[in-house]
Amino acid sequence: MSTLPIDALGDLPSEVRHPLATKQGWATFVAQINPEPPRLLPSEDWKRLTAFERDLYNEARQDYHSALLLVATPDIKRIIHTGTKLVVNNRGKQLGRRGLIVSGASGTGKSTSITQLGKKFQIDLERRNPGVRDRIPVVYIVVPPDATPKMLATEMAVFLGLPTSPRDSPQSITHTVASVMRRVGTGMVLVDEIHRIDLTTRQGKNASDQLKYFFDTISATFVYAGLDLDEHGMFSGMRGRQIAGRFIPVNTMPFTHRTAQDKQDWAKLVAAMEHALRLHRHQSGTLVEQAAYLHDRTGGMIGSLDQLIHEAANDAITDGTEKITKAHLDAVILDIAAQAQFTPPRQRRAGQR
Repeated sequence: MSTLPIDALGDLPSEVRHPLATKQGWATFVAQINPEPPRLLPSEDWKRLTAFERDLYNEARQDYHSALLLVATPDIKRIIHTGTKLVVNNRGKQLGRRGLIVSGASGTGKSTSITQLGKKFQIDLERRNPGVRDRIPVVYIVVPPDATPKMLATEMAVFLGLPTSPRDSPQSITHTVASVMRRVGTGMVLVDEIHRIDLTTRQGKNASDQLKYFFDTISATFVYAGLDLDEHGMFSGMRGRQIAGRFIPVNTMPFTHRTAQDKQDWAKLVAAMEHALRLHRHQSGTLVEQAAYLHDRTGGMIGSLDQLIHEAANDAITDGTEKITKAHLDAVILDIAAQAQFTPPRQRRAGQR
């Protein structure tokens, strides 16, 4: 009979997760520390596992691999540093405040960066002012498709836990939301997927005006994030010029792999992810040796790299090899953008003839 410690099996799911764009989901995110790595069993204990225990043990490791393991990339550090300085500069100001706007391609860490900024802001605030109840320091919303002013105000109301009705007017919801955010001490507002607001349409212009109203009436630091905002005309026209005049821009980009420093930065990122793996036979440094290949496969996109390494790791658990091989990496199907930019070496050689 096995004597496997219960903590090596991991925890079974205990509760439904609330979306991040809700007060409960955000509170859980802020309270969450980096996931504790499952303990790798000694070889003899691992071999003695029953089939059921092995399934639980493997599932705990695979869940850990599948969780987003935050790596402090240069972009994340820059966004947190810039946003933190803005918070200090905005403190106590009603007029003349500045916001932060993060733009970049999909998979370059925009949402991760702004939510980490919001998390740091809230933790720092609560450490300086412990024991304050009924405070909501950060509001996080995702802009819905074809957003109207009422939809944006409703998204904020949902986060705050305020009841709304289809009969409520946009103005009523807006004023209630602004009043509550002032009362609960909201100091940072995160608006994700801002590219969904099309400033070339009347509806998009009205939605932009709605956000500007909140910016003007709530003494908070506003942070926007969206896809390739220059290309979407976010800074064009009268409203675009207003945004450009009020927001500090930071662009997120894929990792490049040209200079020695580029290659060193990329290798550090790969090493950090490899170090976190929980595999019995994987030799540290194996993936770092494949750094150039990993960059070719992912185009330097951190989201694609995360998927590639952790899916390969989970496949290595499933098939029992317990180490990531080139075959595991080759078998992972990545997102369309990563696949489109990758040319396998065999095809490159054929094209060069």
